[in-house]
Amino acid sequence: MDMNTLRLRLDALRPTDAEMLFDYRSDPVVARFQGWRPASVAEAANFIGRQAGASLDKPGGWFQRAIRLREDGALIGDVGIHLPAEAEGSVEFGISLAPAHQGRGYACEAVGAVFELVFGELGRHRIHASVDPRNLASMAMLRALGMRQEAHHRESLWLHGEWVDDVVFALLASEWRAASAAR
Repeated sequence: MDMNTLRLRLDALRPTDAEMLFDYRSDPVVARFQGWRPASVAEAANFIGRQAGASLDKPGGWFQRAIRLREDGALIGDVGIHLPAEAEGSVEFGISLAPAHQGRGYACEAVGAVFELVFGELGRHRIHASVDPRNLASMAMLRALGMRQEAHHRESLWLHGEWVDDVVFALLASEWRAASAAR
């Protein structure tokens, strides 16, 4: 399932993306807040290979999409969507952007496309994301998209050798539609 925005295209990760995926996912600036960081280009290639069979028609797993610049098709990040098997379950998402492309509004644009998909075509009721509270840029982005903070779990996640807090943000379909109508 491909999605286009004004500046971006969200589509399948390709075998040729393995090196770039490894480069930004293993960058300490990005990896600090991510649960998965590939140990090698080969591991990134294996991940891409496994994603070839992923589909939103098969709920229950993570569905990862490349984030590319529309102008030249360059891979600048990825967004993951976890669609629970039960239609009433909350959809989870996560996003990673290469440091060179952060701070330009690309994350908001990509996540906005995900919201349109989840609340529109998929007809889901709720979406949420978990973020490390030290990731101030991500928290600001989620708030800018109209998400509200629902929880702050103290030292609830063991990540990269340390206990970290987990902050949960969420948005309902009705809230997204109301905000979209106001724009």
